[in-house]
Amino acid sequence: GSGSGGGAAGGESWYLALLGLAEHFRTSSPPKVRLCVHCLQAVLPRKPPARMEARTHLQLGSVLYHHTRNGDQARGHLEKAVSPGGGIPQFEDVKFEAASLLSELYCQENSVDTAKPLLRKAIQISQQTPYWHCRLLFQLAQLHTLEKDLVSACDLLGVGAEYARVVGSEYTRALFLLSKGMLLLMERKLQEVHPLLTLCGQIVENWQGNPIQKESLRVFFLVLQVTHYLDAGQVKSVKPCLKQLQQCIQTISTLHDDEILPSNPADLFHWLPKEHMCVLVYLVTVMHSMQAGYLEKAQKYTDKALMQLEKLKMLDCSPILSSFQVILLEHIIMCRLVTGHKATALQEISQVCQLCQQSPRLFSNHAAQLHTLLGLYCISVNCMDNAEAQFTTALRLTTHQELWAFIVTNLASVYIREGNRHQELYSLLERINPDHNFPVSSHCLRAAAFYIRGLFSFFQGRYNEAKRFLRETLKMSNAEDLNRLTACSLVLLGHIFYVLGNHRESNNMVVPAMQLASKIPDMSVQLWSSALLRDLNKACGNAMDAHEAAQMHQNFSQQLLQDHIEACSLPEHNLITWTDGPPPVQFQAQNGPTTSLASLL
Repeated sequence: GSGSGGGAAGGESWYLALLGLAEHFRTSSPPKVRLCVHCLQAVLPRKPPARMEARTHLQLGSVLYHHTRNGDQARGHLEKAVSPGGGIPQFEDVKFEAASLLSELYCQENSVDTAKPLLRKAIQISQQTPYWHCRLLFQLAQLHTLEKDLVSACDLLGVGAEYARVVGSEYTRALFLLSKGMLLLMERKLQEVHPLLTLCGQIVENWQGNPIQKESLRVFFLVLQVTHYLDAGQVKSVKPCLKQLQQCIQTISTLHDDEILPSNPADLFHWLPKEHMCVLVYLVTVMHSMQAGYLEKAQKYTDKALMQLEKLKMLDCSPILSSFQVILLEHIIMCRLVTGHKATALQEISQVCQLCQQSPRLFSNHAAQLHTLLGLYCISVNCMDNAEAQFTTALRLTTHQELWAFIVTNLASVYIREGNRHQELYSLLERINPDHNFPVSSHCLRAAAFYIRGLFSFFQGRYNEAKRFLRETLKMSNAEDLNRLTACSLVLLGHIFYVLGNHRESNNMVVPAMQLASKIPDMSVQLWSSALLRDLNKACGNAMDAHEAAQMHQNFSQQLLQDHIEACSLPEHNLITWTDGPPPVQFQAQNGPTTSLASLL
């Protein structure tokens, strides 16, 4: 800042000239970092006034931190900027900015325990400076979240919400509360989430301010609601929310980012850039389409989102983009396995491995999902021992209840197919008993647990019991439009009626199963239905229909077989033996069809 009063200004002009020059070098394209640092360093020996000295240390620390690998030097300057003269008000923002940067640097050096007290002290003394007080609270909450201490993070966000209310910033109050809601959802504290989301909804609707800020609060709010429904496996109930969210993002894309600076400094925050919000809305749409079994729609939105991510990653190295990319790939991989594109699924699994190799944090957050996907791939190519090893590894790595139940359900299906694992199977089925103490609140997973019970009873020849379980699945899957579970239950019921010699009833099940399976499209259910239709029509003496069904069955078999051979001959197929440590490097093919993204990262 320039000096106050005429006399001081002359004495400070050298300082301003050096700063101007430093700024010129810093903002050159590309930045001339060495020259910028020289100019700033030239200020210090000339014993500038204390405030300028502090600001110069801050700028040096900032330039060195952002543009070089000189962590030690950056730290030295920032530490000097944090502890200048006593309570002189002009120092305050320098102090807070330096504390914020310095704790970032400590975290990068894995000294989180040095960062926390620094941020706590800065939070204590910044109550008169609303912008920094809020920003430092967000930063410390973020730090606790990364350390998986969600309780402390929630407390801090609660403090922030109350502070924002007192300083008259309803907008930032909503940001604090929505962030807290997000963490409560992660912790599965559903009793606390409901009243909080209701309050957020009211604040967001009543807030009159910059339209882009208002709409982005609504996107945040709706994303939480949609993911909450999807976590609960309520694919049909979520639709109105999802529609609102899609309308909201369209509204945002038509608004211009007017640089109207809010009058209240506590309002100077935004949740996510517009482009990131677009990708996020595509992402939750993909999650919905995959759960509901609209796999072509999932494919369409995944392509759009990955295209947009590819563009964004050229300019922006924000780690959230890699997280979005991994979650999109996880969902599309499951779709490919259902639609009978195993080779592509495998190459995309390999892509997730590559993304995880670049970021240890991404890997620790997604290792269990990666092994789960490999387990599903192993089932699809009939490598049951490997599937079991992958699922067992995934169970060891996850603390997430829904994922745990999903893995146990799939592992049970492996044991059922192997046919000789009764002891292990009984103990697994006991842990996901849909009639009694089911471990999660997910509608979809509970319906799947009934299906697995039905499958086991079928294999044991206990047909009436199997019918009871499958009718439960159908009731639940019809209630929430869970197309894949509906198709699987129908075809299995059709099979049971066929075995019992009730051909008419069998036909009533298999025909709609076939229609639904081709709508999804679910390749293995199509294969199974066409075989049943062939046998049914043969048994009833309809030679023409039997021939047509046999032809269909032949076509599906051929497609699946070709895909099977292609997948198993890929170098990435060796990933099925990986059960320990970080993802292996050696299996990655360099010329797969989907590595264009990876090469850009």
